[in-house]
Amino acid sequence: MLEMRPDCERCGTDLPAAQAGAFICSFECTFCALCADALDERCPNCGGELLDRPTRIGAALARHPASTERKFGGE
Repeated sequence: MLEMRPDCERCGTDLPAAQAGAFICSFECTFCALCADALDERCPNCGGELLDRPTRIGAALARHPASTERKFGGE
């Protein structure tokens, strides 16, 4: 199950799990659309492809909430 990280690692923009606009690599590094575009859809951490993150809504989000651990500014 995806961790559904709450923010862009590069700029800190909020990325709610129920809304489109987040991009992830296979390691779940997470970026907003503007940053993914600026990065040419390549993860700066692993070099992997950044793809649209699916949304999680309704009962699924209630049963499996998104992460609250913010990644902006590094780990």
